Amino acid sequence: MVVRRQQKIILRREDHIGEALGIAFLEMAGGDNDAMLARVGEYLGPKAKILRADISRDLIEVQIESRGWHDEAQRLAVAAAELYQKGAKRNATAMFREALELDPFNAQVLRQVGMALLGDKQYSDALANLRRAREAGDESVELLLAMARCASELARKSTMVVYLKRVLEIDPKNFSARRALRTLERKERAPASPAVPPRTLRSRP
Repeated sequence: MVVRRQQKIILRREDHIGEALGIAFLEMAGGDNDAMLARVGEYLGPKAKILRADISRDLIEVQIESRGWHDEAQRLAVAAAELYQKGAKRNATAMFREALELDPFNAQVLRQVGMALLGDKQYSDALANLRRAREAGDESVELLLAMARCASELARKSTMVVYLKRVLEIDPKNFSARRALRTLERKERAPASPAVPPRTLRSRP
C-alpha cells in the first residue's frame, strides 16, 4: 500500500567534499539559501518534497515528505539479498533497483543495495547508496565501516579517516577501526624511500 510519510534527511558536508552537493555548503556560507535549497532538491530527486531545512556549517537537516510503498520495498530488498547471496547477481540488482523505485528513502533498502555493490567491488556506487542510507537515518558501525572501506578503495583517505573516527565515537573499542587507523599512521610515519640516482650508460669501446 502506498504511504505518504515525513522523515528527516541529514546531509553532512564530510560526505560530499569535492562533489556537486558540496557546493551547497559554500552557497550557504555566502547566504545564497535559494541556490542551496535548489541543489539539495536536485540531489534528493523529484520524489522528495522539502518541507523545511535547518542549516548549520557542517549539516543540512531536511524534513521531507515522500510517497512510497514501504512494505513492498522491504520485501523486495530481502528477496534480492537472498538472490544475491545465491549468486544470481543480475536478477538481484534488478530487484534492488525496483525496491528503490518503490521507496527511495528507505534506509534499510539503501544499505542492502550498498552492501551488495560493495561485495561486487563497485565501490563508487556502493558508497553512494551507503551514504544515502546514512542520510536516511542508519549510522550503524557496520555501515560506517563499509563506507570507510569504499573510501579506501577509491583513494579518499581523508574521508575514510572521518568514517573510522566516527566508528570509534560510537564504539571506542572497535578493533577494525583502530587497526585501520594505526595502519594509516604507520604508513604516514614511514620514511620515504631514498631516490635512486640515474645510472649513466656508456657504450663499450
